[in-house]
Amino acid sequence: MSQEGYDHATVEERWQEAWDDADVYHVPDDADDPTYVLGMYPYPSGKLHMGHVRNYTITDAYARYRRMRGDDVLHPMGWDAFGLPAENAAKERDTNPRDWTFDCIDTMRGQMKSMGFGYDWDREVTTCTPDYYRWNQWLFGRFHDAGLVERRDAEVNWCPSCETVLADEQVEGDAELCWRCDTPVGTRELDQWFLKITEYADELLEAIDDLEGWPDSVRQMQRNWIGRQYGSEVDFRIDGYGDVTAFTTRIDTIYGATFFAIAPDHPIAEELAEEDADVRRFVEEEADPDGDEPNGVETGLTATNPATGEEIPVYVADFVLSDVGTGALMAVPAHDERDHAFATEKSVEIRPVVAPEPDDWDGETVPDAPDVEDAAFTEDGVLIDSGEYAGLDSETARERITADVEGATETTQYRLRDWGISRQRYWGTPIPVVHCDDCGAVPVPDEDLPVELPEFINTTGNPLDAAEEWQATTCPDCGGPATRETDTMDTFVDSSWYFLRYVSPDLEDAPFELDRANDWMPVDQYVGGIEHAVMHLLYSRFLTKVLADEEGLDHREPFTNLLAQGMVQLEGEKMSKSKGNVVSPQRIVDEYGADTARLFMMEAAQPERDFDWSEEGVRSTHRFLTRLSDLVEAYAAGEVATADSDADRDTIDDYVADETDAAVAIAGAEYDDLTFNVALREAQELVRTLRSYREHADPHPEVFERGVDVAVRLLAPVAPHLAEELWQTLGRDGFVAEADWPTASVDRETVERRRRLVANTREDVRDIVEVAGIDDPERIDVVVAPDWKYDALAIAIDSDADNLISELMAESHIRERGDDAASYGQDLQANREALRETLDGDAEYDALRAAAWLIEREFDAPVRVERAADADAGVVSKAEPGRPAIDIVE
Repeated sequence: MSQEGYDHATVEERWQEAWDDADVYHVPDDADDPTYVLGMYPYPSGKLHMGHVRNYTITDAYARYRRMRGDDVLHPMGWDAFGLPAENAAKERDTNPRDWTFDCIDTMRGQMKSMGFGYDWDREVTTCTPDYYRWNQWLFGRFHDAGLVERRDAEVNWCPSCETVLADEQVEGDAELCWRCDTPVGTRELDQWFLKITEYADELLEAIDDLEGWPDSVRQMQRNWIGRQYGSEVDFRIDGYGDVTAFTTRIDTIYGATFFAIAPDHPIAEELAEEDADVRRFVEEEADPDGDEPNGVETGLTATNPATGEEIPVYVADFVLSDVGTGALMAVPAHDERDHAFATEKSVEIRPVVAPEPDDWDGETVPDAPDVEDAAFTEDGVLIDSGEYAGLDSETARERITADVEGATETTQYRLRDWGISRQRYWGTPIPVVHCDDCGAVPVPDEDLPVELPEFINTTGNPLDAAEEWQATTCPDCGGPATRETDTMDTFVDSSWYFLRYVSPDLEDAPFELDRANDWMPVDQYVGGIEHAVMHLLYSRFLTKVLADEEGLDHREPFTNLLAQGMVQLEGEKMSKSKGNVVSPQRIVDEYGADTARLFMMEAAQPERDFDWSEEGVRSTHRFLTRLSDLVEAYAAGEVATADSDADRDTIDDYVADETDAAVAIAGAEYDDLTFNVALREAQELVRTLRSYREHADPHPEVFERGVDVAVRLLAPVAPHLAEELWQTLGRDGFVAEADWPTASVDRETVERRRRLVANTREDVRDIVEVAGIDDPERIDVVVAPDWKYDALAIAIDSDADNLISELMAESHIRERGDDAASYGQDLQANREALRETLDGDAEYDALRAAAWLIEREFDAPVRVERAADADAGVVSKAEPGRPAIDIVE
């Protein structure tokens, strides 16, 4: 062993080769129901970054843990290989996207193998290969057959830098920037292909409640994106334009509507802009939907309120959006904050028509109007100044008004829009459609799939528009001349089903083997960044539901459990090439080893949390692994002096044996919950305990060997290379990767009670020594509480009696303790809310005797642990369950 640590390069290379040779991570097709563990597959951008390493260490550690638990584990990897960045990179380098992509894949695959990730590489998929994207095209055909494909002229998001359409989900932030290049996004009118995800809006929304294994934040983001609102559509008549429909969730406030507002791109606003200079200037120059304050311009038109007959002014307002509701709304400043701000700025009347329901409301009287001068009253309440509806509660009024007002109807609105999949770029799946002058747009038949990409042409715009020979084809319906569709599919189509391809990656006559998918799906544990909470996850859910309806898939949700891992930061900022704060994973592997990188990442924070990369933290982790290696090698070489194997175990031996069991009990539970940092803390603390054990006494050989054996196995999911090396050093058979997970003879609750007891006792000793100013204690006595106090505590925890003292005194063996029982009972009565269970008296006695060496070592004094029956009565009176009495002899 060198001063710098173990030879990680040799160790890691040796075991990676051994795992490959033994095919340790391969899952046979005839596995009944493997545990499916999956990290979101990466875009092959060139090299792994620290975010990749963290994501894939999480899934690898969990997959290894489940394998040690006896599961067959499906843990595959593939490549999200289509996309604009590869096309741009190819243009810059005067090459083609395919060569660039596969070069990147080769590099990243090699880095993944150097990290020791245990993938079943036989299941690797690459989405830019025809044998994969053929099935994107096949799925398009199935969607078309099901009536879930539509081509229509639409106003779409357009990135001028990427020269392509973006889905709503790909436009980020209030500044509306392209998710790929941060360029401000504009709009265009284009013929586009859409998948009709809105047909599944209700199911996508309602099924979110059943995704109990998903983070609440992700579930709420999906609810917000789908954005279902129940309300009413109601027509306001505008002179010269007829009835204009507004959507409102608060038709109960219609009597308070004091102006009508339309979006800047509403047809009426566009027509007015041609004639009215003020409207034109506002629409073209001033309207800012993302501004801090709502703004607008009066049109001179009036709208007739269908409930009151009142005419109210019409404004073009930038807070009205054409793709939300109907692009027109009745504005009620007294009961909507946005409308209130606008009305205040424009000096429009603010008329309250709903009041808070009084606490003593009798259901008949009409309450006083609320003060809405400074702020709107936005809650439901009781209607006032609303004609025949005054005195009704809001919910009842909504039903009545919708039924009574001519043209008003109940309706449901969604924020979700159909998924526009057309992209005007080369490096994607060609949309399998041909355009025929006689037949129109005709899907390519299954037998003619895949429609393969032609050779790349380095040109501006969409290179497929320049591939004239490729475009020319014949119509599948009439046989006449036709032209291929030159749009390619959004790459989120690729990732919306790739998890299904892993179950049968080489299948040639279907995208996946249905029976196997039904057995192996859904993914048990999925891990990836929260940035995919809307796009990828929502689309994957949609496609899975369609496959269930159209192709017989048994499952309607793709992922049972989801973990959204946090970012790896440097000095509080996300690592980024543009910021120059990137730490190279390869440098860390070369300098410290993959196990060090993996262990540091997993111990630094819970997987969901962001954490700061620390070079000192990496060095500290490497030092720990070196100490572990030294300890195991020294024991295996006979350099650890141990007691006679036939000797009886001492109390320190019992303590170490108990702590070994404790580490197993807690680490297993934490691995189950993917809280690796807590599990690893247990493993590391066990190693520290074993080192102290060696220094303090001659360890019992069975206890010590089990301790190091357990420590190696607990660390094996996260530091697999060194664990294999030490497993072999200990003389174990087979791979630790395939070894059984250790078992414990104690449950976690008991462990935590025992540790709390020992920690509190040590703290009490410290307090007494400090307060009393004891420099050199001669002896420390620790006295366990008498049995009757444990009984009294148990009664108090279970009791719901108002008078706890009476209930305690009903027990003769407690009552006969007289004043001591009454005093303890009063303490229990006063602290009933804080009471918690402890170990019983015998278990406390055993735990304290086993831990006495820790106190002896700290204070350099002998420790005597006594039962109440053997101790001085004056000391015993101070002892309570979970808090033994302490007597220090100077």
